[in-house]
Amino acid sequence: MPLFRRDLIAGAAGIEGLGYQTSSRATSATQQADVAIVGAGLSGLVAARELRRKGLSVHILEARNRTGGRMIRRKTKTGAVIDLGGQWGGATHHRFQSLVEELGIKTFPCYYDGKGVLIWDGERVEANLANKPSNSVLLFDDKQINQPVEDIAKAKAAMKAFRALADSIDPAKPWNAPNAKELDRTSIRAWCEQNSQSRLSDFELEWLSVVGGSGGFDPWDASILHLAWTQSVAPQDEGPESWLVQGAAGQVAECLTTELNSVISLSAAVHKISQSENGVIVNYGDEKSLEAKTAIVAIPPPLRQRITFSPELPSETRSFLQRSPMGSMIKVFAIYKTAFWRHKNLNGFAVGNLKTLELTADSSLPSGTPGILASFVTSSTAVAFQQFSDAEKRKAILDDLIAYWGPEAGRPEELLWENWNAEFWSTGAFTSFVTPGAWTTYGQRWQESHGRIHWAGTEASTRWPGYFEGAIEAGLQAAKKAMKHS
Repeated sequence: MPLFRRDLIAGAAGIEGLGYQTSSRATSATQQADVAIVGAGLSGLVAARELRRKGLSVHILEARNRTGGRMIRRKTKTGAVIDLGGQWGGATHHRFQSLVEELGIKTFPCYYDGKGVLIWDGERVEANLANKPSNSVLLFDDKQINQPVEDIAKAKAAMKAFRALADSIDPAKPWNAPNAKELDRTSIRAWCEQNSQSRLSDFELEWLSVVGGSGGFDPWDASILHLAWTQSVAPQDEGPESWLVQGAAGQVAECLTTELNSVISLSAAVHKISQSENGVIVNYGDEKSLEAKTAIVAIPPPLRQRITFSPELPSETRSFLQRSPMGSMIKVFAIYKTAFWRHKNLNGFAVGNLKTLELTADSSLPSGTPGILASFVTSSTAVAFQQFSDAEKRKAILDDLIAYWGPEAGRPEELLWENWNAEFWSTGAFTSFVTPGAWTTYGQRWQESHGRIHWAGTEASTRWPGYFEGAIEAGLQAAKKAMKHS
């Protein structure tokens, strides 16, 4: 676990770690490699693997005492294996699917049989999920959610206008969208006030910002341009939560770590990268250094600011990083003997405007034993939640679980939560976001390499950023750039 491990163990719930740990491989003050890689999350591991396959030498420097980044699994007291970080694969996550298959790891489809639950202003309804999000209201069949016809029509009209914005955006150059500057200066909340006449569509756009693929920011934290960009690069219509990994997704990072173990140094926080015409020098840990021809920095944007670059990053790049914080995210697991909701023709998926939990999703094995509900506390709600006592946190979670799924949901075998905001080497999850005005003022350099230094990490991708697929995409693209300097 990271530097402050005690902050990540969910509610003193006693989780047995499965994340791959190893001792640092540093054996001398100065090492050498063709490519230095900063960060042993999925993106850095994939980049290293690709470069080694091309015949180049690599060395990975990881600040934590484990690999995997935000891809980490745990075994619980009940024997369930869960992903404390990312867990889902999507219908068009082809690179991730191929990697999992190559590693010989089995997958299974997410459980969506039966009806889900929507709670709106205290009223609970059971409804089928729509075939496509673009045909839905809050992902449900609009004919079954028991809302006034006029409110549904207004909600669908507002979402149609928003999707048109998303369709107009170039994933690599959002600042070129029509009317981009005005859209970038308009917060999500302000856009709703001007274009949405329905609380349903207001909530749907807010749901996209706090948890629906974008991750962990409030509708006043980011512009409507940024939210539209997130749907351009990671469209919810393409089923990003379609399948799960048997034994949890974290084992993918563990398998890659086993393969790359000899070239990984742990507890090796990088604090400076200097470059010349001939190569780079990466300073890390206690007066240690790594000489290489080029470097890949595969960490979230906020963490890049902890590194001193010589020569310095362009001022626009630094300004963009300053305006790219991580989302606020706490992941929650409720574990039961069985997935009792399935016996009631319910699928475990729920959305509601409740106090604490934005949604729940069935994360059980196909057998339904044990039954696992995954959920999230996000954005400003997460900031307030982390100030509660453990007893208060437990009550807040259980109150909402009971509202969604009835009294049985209030008696889990285990209740766990993972506060990614307290993670020193992530500072939040599951991805970063961009504050209003940043895309059109500073964003033009967001993917641009800094000489021999190239960017990876899921946030550096124009395809599925915030997902495993984006991490792999960014790692492969950075490896391709690095090979030009090697």
